[in-house]
Amino acid sequence: MLPPRAYFFLGLNGVRVLSIISLLLVFASSIFVLVNDVEAVNRSMKSDIDMSDCDYIEGSTVPNQPAGVFWAVVNRLLIIFQVIVLIMSEVGWPTAFFERYFPVLGPNFGLGALGIFQCLIGATILSHHVDDFTLVAAFFLFAIGCLNMLIGLIFREKAKEKRSIMSWRAEAKGVLPTHKDMRPPFARPASSFVNSIFKSNDKSQPDEFGQKGYGFGRQGEKAAGLKGFLISKPLESLPRYAPPPPRSEGSSSRAGTPEPTFKSSPTAL
Repeated sequence: MLPPRAYFFLGLNGVRVLSIISLLLVFASSIFVLVNDVEAVNRSMKSDIDMSDCDYIEGSTVPNQPAGVFWAVVNRLLIIFQVIVLIMSEVGWPTAFFERYFPVLGPNFGLGALGIFQCLIGATILSHHVDDFTLVAAFFLFAIGCLNMLIGLIFREKAKEKRSIMSWRAEAKGVLPTHKDMRPPFARPASSFVNSIFKSNDKSQPDEFGQKGYGFGRQGEKAAGLKGFLISKPLESLPRYAPPPPRSEGSSSRAGTPEPTFKSSPTAL
């Protein structure tokens, strides 16, 4: 059973593949229509047929009007250029180019803008009388554009992030918490405690509790004495099971009195 993000990843990439295929079909059909229009214009110029009453040149999508051939060719060239840019956007290369010059097609935006461009191209082609191959390619592109707009409304700006292969690998590597502090809360030192110990040399700056730190030296002892705290040195003591320290002959005790001597009584065994 795959996680939900895996289904999102596969579904969005499936739509991406269909989008690239539809753009490639429109690219091929645009070249085909461009070549067909040029050949039809050449035939009409060589023939003696009167086409003054015709709206279009016979066998082409070129309107029979002043500069109609020029605008028909420019239209096809612009469609080809737009299709190339959209294919590069779907592939995701080059990212820096789209982030700077076409942000709406970059990785920080969703698929809504891409779908709008695809629908505009498809509607432009479908508004003319074209052959069956171009008709199918344009209708396919228009349908994929509508689907991309729907995905853009659902996932918004996170659509491209969810289908990105790099982000998928990054999430797969981050399954195990390698950098996370796994110690329990009671074993983690408080930041205020650590800061009070490892304090900088500037003792005049108070800490987060409004108190100044003096460390463990003479300044700390003096400040504690002013506040009424007495710091006494603990008495040295030995455990009960420890033997008394050896004393040399003629040595005196701590109080300066001679060590006591013990004599045996006559009745001792």
